[in-house]
Amino acid sequence: MTAYEPDPAPSPYRPPAKRSGRTFAWTVGRAIVWLVYAFALVAIVIATLAFVLQLFGANPDTGFAQWVYRSASRVTAPFRGIFPTHVNGNSVLDVSLLFAIVMYALFALLVNALIDYIDRRRAESVDRDRYEERRAALPPQPPR
Repeated sequence: MTAYEPDPAPSPYRPPAKRSGRTFAWTVGRAIVWLVYAFALVAIVIATLAFVLQLFGANPDTGFAQWVYRSASRVTAPFRGIFPTHVNGNSVLDVSLLFAIVMYALFALLVNALIDYIDRRRAESVDRDRYEERRAALPPQPPR
């Protein structure tokens, strides 16, 4: 097509392929796993903030530090008391908190791999839905 040739007739609108139950299930599963992944990332950030604030001896009476410590105590409760805490003046080395960060990071890596798997399976399902729709639109072939 050149600038002097008229545009060809636009193709008629075709709605997207109808999703099968299988594609819908993969989509819902993907959304749920993304929420779990988001929780793991938020837990890592909060626990890391608490670790750094404790390590540098931040004033626990400030509002931000109180919020971080309160939030970190919720997400790291299963890991409390595993390792001893070392105190040196205002600085606190909470090895249990560090262990929680590592565990949440490993969990996040596993969930990320699960997201990749679900994305691949969902794409295969969408491709299959498109194939089945195209095949249904073809005229029937006479038997040979």
